[in-house]
Amino acid sequence: MMDKRLTKVLSAGVFLIALVLPAIAFAQEAVPVTEVWQVGAAKALAAGLAMGLSALGAAYAQAKIGSAGAGTLAERPEVAIWVITLQALPEVIVLLGFVSAIMIKG
Repeated sequence: MMDKRLTKVLSAGVFLIALVLPAIAFAQEAVPVTEVWQVGAAKALAAGLAMGLSALGAAYAQAKIGSAGAGTLAERPEVAIWVITLQALPEVIVLLGFVSAIMIKG
């Protein structure tokens, strides 16, 4: 019971952080020269979160797919190509996180 509630709270917090930090990073207000480093720091933090959270999401997906795929291969070895394909799909999440991190920082 507590795990489901904690998961919901954490996922909501991550979702809000993922929306708020890029908005701060892309803010185009007139910034005094003394505060320019803060914009760079916000962009670096947003890019790091984009890359890190996408990598964590892909790792979680690959862990679940890998364990299910190992069980499937034990019973039906003829579906090996499908298991390998499904294991490789979460890497797209990491690639999208990498591209968004480059777009945020660049």
